[in-house]
Formats: sequence, structure tokens, C-alpha cells
Amino acid sequence: MTSVIDPSATSAPQPRDSSEEGLSQGRLIFRRFVRNKVAMAALLIFVLVGAFSVSAIGLGPIPGWWKYNWVQLNDQFLPGGAPTLSLVPEWAGGDGISLGEHPFGQDRIGRDYFAQVMRGIQNSILIMFLIGGIATLIGTVIGAVAGYYRRWVDAVLMRFTDLIIIIPVIVIGALVGRLAGGLGPALLGAVLGLFIWTGIARLVRAEFLSLREREFVDAARVAGASDMRIIFKHILPNAIGVVIVAATLLMAASILLETGLAFLGYGIQRPDVSLGGLISENQSAFTQRPWLFWWPGLFIILLALCVNFVGDGLRDAFDPRQRRFNPKKVR
Repeated sequence: MTSVIDPSATSAPQPRDSSEEGLSQGRLIFRRFVRNKVAMAALLIFVLVGAFSVSAIGLGPIPGWWKYNWVQLNDQFLPGGAPTLSLVPEWAGGDGISLGEHPFGQDRIGRDYFAQVMRGIQNSILIMFLIGGIATLIGTVIGAVAGYYRRWVDAVLMRFTDLIIIIPVIVIGALVGRLAGGLGPALLGAVLGLFIWTGIARLVRAEFLSLREREFVDAARVAGASDMRIIFKHILPNAIGVVIVAATLLMAASILLETGLAFLGYGIQRPDVSLGGLISENQSAFTQRPWLFWWPGLFIILLALCVNFVGDGLRDAFDPRQRRFNPKKVR
């Protein structure tokens, strides 16, 4: 009878960073994340974009420094409402860094496009966090309970999850958008978050099915820990990498979901705006005024990429099993 040997048991132990000895788990996670240059750059860009949009047009009772808003009608300063933004230095024959009257141009009825894009960034970020937060919370709880208890609890919860999965997300989004789209981005994001948690639930369930058989879970049971304490204090921290990656992917996809709903006419309605709604409203003007596509499309891609890069950095920071590959140590 042959025995199976775990390769990891015979491999040489991984060298430990002496600078991480004696630090708490929170400090270790923070230090690993800060060392990830790509994730830090993405986080900085995301924060700067969000802060710039808030400072430009304000938020709620907080006023902004920009003189126009996203609903105000203005005179056409240039033919076709062309952008007045100039980034060409004066020595090269340009006007230097200048915003002008309408840096992103104007739409077909004269509204300032810069103010509309800034408002769209705010709404997209709000929808992103609402969908990601609510869906992650629901999916994590359902997946954790199903994976830990198994048997009939797992069967009931997973059949309910399968029932939600078979319904196309775009159909749910269209129905929700029709009912709640005109009531504001907060309600739209909250309701959508109640329906797209299924992917996270399946991932968390699979992770719990594996982790519940580990020795530290048996030790916690012997010590008299309750099921809720074992689930949320012992197993969930070891599955946090999967949860974070799934949540960040979902948050990035939520922007694209809202964009798709806007093309169908079920997204955020006027007088409020969103990035996807701006593209949908101006799709007929692509050949004559392409800048009406450039700016909302640019920020949609930028926000989605930043969230994905931050998620990768958080995954590497939370998961202690991650090991960076250093080709110098292989030689």
C-alpha cells in the first residue's frame, strides 16, 4: 500500500521577513498592502478622482468650486459645444493648462459636461459601494452558513441561490431600474445588491467546506466555542482573501451593470446623471462630438481598473499563504 506524501511537508521552510516579527495581524496586513506599489497607486488615483468630483460640484449641502451644475442650461460658447480644456504649454503654441468655460464641452442643449461627468462619478462610486457592500454581506453570510452546517441547511440555501442564479442579472436590473431607477442612485444600488450576491455565496461556501475540516476548527470546538464564533472568528478570517477578491470584482462589474441598464433606459433618470447614462444619451452624437463619449468612458474604465488593482493588493495582504516570487532566490 503506497502512502501519499504532502510535497509541502518536505520542502524547505520559507524564509521569514525579520521586519514582520512581533507585529500584530493588523499591522502585518497594513504593511503588506502598503508595499504593493500598484495597489497603492490605484487606491490613490481612486481617492483623488472621488475627492476631485466632490470638491468640484459639491455634495449635498457642501458647495463646490465649479461655477456650473449638472442641470443648468448655458449658452453655447463654441460651435457644437466643443471642450475648452487646454493642456498644451504656452511655449508649444498653446494656452497652457486652462479649463476654460466648459473644459469637457457641452451637451446638445447647452448643459456643462464637466459638471455632469463629476456628478456621474459620484453616483457611480455610490452605486459601486452599495452593490458591493450589500451583496458581499449577504453572500458571505449565506455561503458561510451553508458551507459550515452542510446537510439540509446547505441544500436549502444552495437551491435558493440556484433559483436566483438562473434569472439573468440584466433582467433583474431592468425590472429594478424600472421600479426604482427614478428614485435615486442610493435606492437603485441598494436593491441591485439584494440580487447579485450569488457568486460570492458559492465561493465562500466552497472555501468553508475546505476550512471546516482543518485542525484549528476542531480545536475551537473542543474549547467550547459556539458555531457563530467558529464561523466568524476562526474560519472567515482565513477565507477573507476570497471574499475580498470577489467583492472587488463585483464592485467593478457594478459600474458596467449600471452602464448596461442606462443603454436600456432603466438606469438613473434625469435630472440626476450617471456615467453610463451620459454615454447612452449621447450615443447618436458619436461621430460629430466624440468627446461626449471620451470623458464618461475614460472614468468608467479608470474606476473599474483601480478597484481591481486595490482588490489584488488586499488579497495579497490578507492571505498569509501568499509568497512573492523572487527570481534571485531561485538562482
